[in-house]
This record gives sequence, structure tokens and C-alpha cells, in this order.
Amino acid sequence: MNKIKTSLIAAVIVLAGNTIVAQTDSAMIKKIFNEALSNGKSYSNLDYLSNKIGGRLSGSPQAQQAVEWAFKAMKEAGADTVYLQECMVPHWVRGAKEVGKTVSANPKSNKELAISALGGSIATPAGGITANIVEAIGIKDLEKLGKEKIKGKIVFYNEPMDPTFIGTFNAYGKAVQQRWAGAMEAAKYGAVAVIVRSCTLTQDDFPHTGVMGYADTITKIPACCVSTNGANWLSNELKTAKDLKLFLKMNCETLPDEKSFNVVGEIEGSEKNNEYIVVGGHLDSWDTGKGTMDDGAGVVQSIEIIRIFKALGIKPKCGIRAVAFMNEENGGRGGKKYAELAKKNNEKHIAAIESDAGGFTPRGFSSDVTPEVKAKLKSWRGLFEPYGVYDFTRDGSGSDINPLKEQGVPCMELLPDSQRYFAYHHTANDVFENVNQRELELGDAAMAAMIWMIAKYGL
Repeated sequence: MNKIKTSLIAAVIVLAGNTIVAQTDSAMIKKIFNEALSNGKSYSNLDYLSNKIGGRLSGSPQAQQAVEWAFKAMKEAGADTVYLQECMVPHWVRGAKEVGKTVSANPKSNKELAISALGGSIATPAGGITANIVEAIGIKDLEKLGKEKIKGKIVFYNEPMDPTFIGTFNAYGKAVQQRWAGAMEAAKYGAVAVIVRSCTLTQDDFPHTGVMGYADTITKIPACCVSTNGANWLSNELKTAKDLKLFLKMNCETLPDEKSFNVVGEIEGSEKNNEYIVVGGHLDSWDTGKGTMDDGAGVVQSIEIIRIFKALGIKPKCGIRAVAFMNEENGGRGGKKYAELAKKNNEKHIAAIESDAGGFTPRGFSSDVTPEVKAKLKSWRGLFEPYGVYDFTRDGSGSDINPLKEQGVPCMELLPDSQRYFAYHHTANDVFENVNQRELELGDAAMAAMIWMIAKYGL
């Protein structure tokens, strides 16, 4: 009987202890959200990055201005140390505005299209290219069309994003293959250029650029994207205008690699044990817009973690690093450099978190972790649910921290609501005016709270 009483008392003590811990955690997370929503600086930082600097292609003067700005912003946020990590990055330039227009004997079929060169594309010949068009619903159609129908023509890839995917990144992942590999695959059949439907579910006149690939063993041909409205019109016109041709003129080129930098802001760990939690977004962006959603939002959210921790006097045992990665869009050189130096310096990374899905309302965190770690993250769900953050089940993490994942580091990504992201992604419409301050700041707080929990309990 005494043994039973003793066991019951012990169980009550454990339960009470767990309740106190949960209340303490809940109180701290509340403080974090209050600080982010009452005194946040991420929105004003994003305003500066978007509107004073703008689009930031790797290797450009704007990218260098962004490095200098991020260094200063991390200092102002209260980082104990701020430093640069040098890396060489690709330097592709767009040149004069692209021209794309249809050419037909019927004047009603002559129309200028909203196009944008894909990142990394070669230019057209100086006078442009004029050729007949063949439509393909994705790369899979090329084999069916065959060399006879493709040789000497411009391939028009017109596979739309699948609207039945609730997670829009899943739809993007499927459709984006025609953008990345389309030029390589069409060149095998003798195509002279490709024009690719923009990767978005939105029907508009904004062409969505993005990186594309070449292989040294395959003829390189020019590649551009066309807006969804333009793609819909072109597809309909091809059904009746059998003589329809397309004129393309692109002026892009790839220059020698340029020196650039990751920017790292660090809060020293109280135990100074060479252990770190890293949080980051990428500083570079495409040049057509202001790089606000992709990925200015992730950069300013990461910097805000430092400010929140300092404002609340949080002193984690491990170091906390905010990283503005360079060159995510067309090379991933910054993420590779960070992981290379982490390995060289024998640093232990407890976790890495990336924000690269826009400044929308946070819904949860995806992760690439062991089942045991996933279960631990799920056990924290109750602490986050009051703030609308509830999804801890999905797999996945960001591309800049992927090299750390390959070293065995538990990697995570903030999951904002994804329904609007691809209306802005890689377009001239990726501007500051499309960001909601409160949604952005909720993302700041969600990441700060997650980092606080990991710093306290580990993974």
C-alpha cells in the first residue's frame, strides 16, 4: 500500500512539474508574440530593402548594397557579432527589355506578349529569332511530337500548375520542370528557342522568371517565360492561325563570377560551446520586381529573431545565428559556403530553420528530421496553436540549408499560408505593397518561439 501511495505521489509531482513547465513555456511564447506584434522592426526593414535597394540579382550592384544594408541591420538589431562569409556567385544580366510578338499574315493574330528571359539563358542573335511555334503540354509531349514537328521551331511549353493541389508548392514543383529543363530537352529535337508558361495559378499579365539549366553537351538555345494570359491567348490562336510565327529578341548574357557575401549576425551562447541554431532567408532576388516576398521577407524575419531575443533578455545556452544567404536563386553558392565553413570549423548545428515562402500568415513548420524529432516537434503543437500555428506534420526544408541537412543537421522551414505566394513569385509584382505587416510579424514571432523552444529543450 505504501508503495502504491509513493507511486501516486511521484506521479502527481511529475504531472505538476510538467504543468509548471508548460505554463512557463506558454508565458514566454506569449511574450515573444507580444514583442513582435508591438515593437516589430521587420516591416520597416522590408520597406527599406524593397524600396531603397530593390531587385538584387547575384553579382549586381544592388546585391552588394543589400549586403551592406544587412550588415548594418543586424548590428542595429543587437547582434553580438556580425561578419561576412565570402563566396563567388554567378553574374547573369538581363540587358535591354525582351521583345516577344506573334507574326502572321492576319493582322488580328499579331500581338505583343508579356515575356521575360529565364535566368541563365543565352541571348537571341542580335536581330532576334522568328520561327514557327509548336505547343507542348510539358516536357513529356516532346517525344510524342518528335523531331519532325520540332526541328527549327520555337517550343511553347504550356503545362499549367495543377489547381487541385491544396499546397501550391506541390503544384509548382510539378510544373517547374518545363522551366528548368525545357531548353535542354527541346534542343535535343532541334528547337531554336523555348517560351514557357509562367508557374502560377493566377491569370494575369506578369511573366514569372526563374532559373533554367543548360548542359555543355547539348546545344544552348534561348529560353523565356510568358504570362499566363499570354499563354492562354497563344494556345487559342495556334488552333486557328496555322501560319503563326513568334519573334523573340533577348539581350541577356552571363558575365564572369563576382565576389559576394553571406551576412551572419550572431547572439553568443551563454555556454560558448560551439553549438548553434541558424535561421535564415536569401538576400538575392530576381531583378524584375523588388524581391519582397522572395525573399526579403525571410531575411528581415531572421534579423528580427535577434532583436526579439535581445529585447526580452533571452540568453540561450547555444549561439543563435541569423543568416542572409547570397545566391539562392541561381546557384545556391551562399548556402554551400555556410555549410562548408561550418564543417571546417567543427561547429555543431542543433537545428537550421529557413523562411523562403513569403511573408504570409504562418501555419506551421515543415521539417526534415528523424521520426523521434518529428514527434518532439508535434508535442509542442499545443503551445503554438493559440497563434494559428498548427501544422507540424509536413516534410521538407529550405534550399539554402539543404547542405546542412546533408551533414545530418535537423532542418525546418516556416510554413506560411501558400495560396497567394505564386501570384507574386519571380515577377514585377513582387513588391512591398503586397505585404501585410501583421502577417509578416506573426511569422517573426513563430520562428522566434520555435528557436526558443529548441534552444531550451534541444532536438
